[in-house]
Amino acid sequence: MNAMLPQGRMLIITDGHNDLHTAKTAICLVRYRPQQVVAVLDRQSAGKTCQEVFGVGGRIPFVASLADAPEADRLVIGIAPPGGKVPRHWRPIILEAIARKMTIVSGLHDLLRDDAEFRQSAAEQGVRLIDVRDNDEHDVANRLGIREDCLRIHTIANDCSCGKMVASVELSEGLKRAGVDAAFVATGQTGILVAGGGCPIDRVISDFVAGAAEKLVLANQQHQVIVVEGQGSLFHPRYSCVTLGLLHGLMPHGLVLCYEMGRTTIFGMESIPLPPLEKVVEYYETSANIMHPCRVIGVAVNGQRFSDEAVAAECQQVGRRLGLPACDVIRHGPEKLVEAVLGLKKQLRFR
Repeated sequence: MNAMLPQGRMLIITDGHNDLHTAKTAICLVRYRPQQVVAVLDRQSAGKTCQEVFGVGGRIPFVASLADAPEADRLVIGIAPPGGKVPRHWRPIILEAIARKMTIVSGLHDLLRDDAEFRQSAAEQGVRLIDVRDNDEHDVANRLGIREDCLRIHTIANDCSCGKMVASVELSEGLKRAGVDAAFVATGQTGILVAGGGCPIDRVISDFVAGAAEKLVLANQQHQVIVVEGQGSLFHPRYSCVTLGLLHGLMPHGLVLCYEMGRTTIFGMESIPLPPLEKVVEYYETSANIMHPCRVIGVAVNGQRFSDEAVAAECQQVGRRLGLPACDVIRHGPEKLVEAVLGLKKQLRFR
C-alpha cells in the first residue's frame, strides 16, 4: 500500500482536459478537499469558477498560469486519461512548478520519477516528485487473519469511469452520519488523493492484485464497515482483469452496482454495447461467490447529464427492475444505500 500522502495547498492542473471524465481527479479533489485546493490551472477556463465549469467547488478559481495562482506548495496532475500519460504541452508548466519549489503530485501511469528531465530538475531544486501509482506490492493472497465481522462493501460497475469512487466516499460518509464506524478504502489514483492513502490496484503485478486487496482489508478491518472503491468493470475488455482480482482479493459481503445513466456502449470502445443491468448483477454475484458469499444490495445511479426529474424516474424504474434500492448519491444522498448496508449488517448479525 502507499504511505499516507502529505497534506498541503494544492494547485490542480487540467489544462486543455477539463471534460467531466478526463478531469475526474480534479473534480473529486475540488468536491472532497476544497479547503486544500487554491485554484485549477486551465487556460481555456481562466476567469471562471469551479462551480461554473465542474458544477462543484464554489468560488475556487480557474487560472491561466502558475503566476496567476494563489500561493500553493504542490502542483497536482488533475486528469485520468486513457493510458495515463503526461500531456506534452504540460512539460514546461511542470518544470516551472519545480523551479518554484512546488512538490509535484501525479497519479498517472507515466511516472514522474522515470522522466530524466523532471528527475534532474527536482534534484537540483530539492523538490519531491510523488507518484501516487508507484507501489512495491509483492505479496500473494493468504486468507489469514481476516476478521469476518468487519462488513466489507465493494462498489462495482457495468463500465469504467462511471462513479464508483464517488459512490464509495458518499456511502462511507453516510454510514458515519448514521453512527457506524465506517471507512472509505481507496484503490485508484483519485481515491488515494482524496483519502490520503490506499493502493493503486491497476498498477500492481497481476499475481499480487488479490494479495494487495487482502492487505487493504487487513489494514482497515478495525472498522465495523469498510467501503472499498471498485476499479474498471468485468465487462470492459481493457480492465476486467483488475476488476476480478480486486473482487476476489476483497471477498466482499455486499456489492453496490454503479452505472452512468444514458451510457449505452463501453467507455472508449463505442462499438461494444453495454450488457443489461440484470446480466451485470448476475455475473458479478457469480464471480464474487466463487470466493465468498456475496450479493448486490443496492444501485448508485450517476445521473450527472440529466435533469432531477429524469434521474428520479430512472432510479424508480431501475429499482423496480432489479428489486434493489437505487439513488443518485449526489442528488439524493446515499441514505438508501446506507439502509441497505445496515440491513445486510443486521442479517449477518455483525456488531
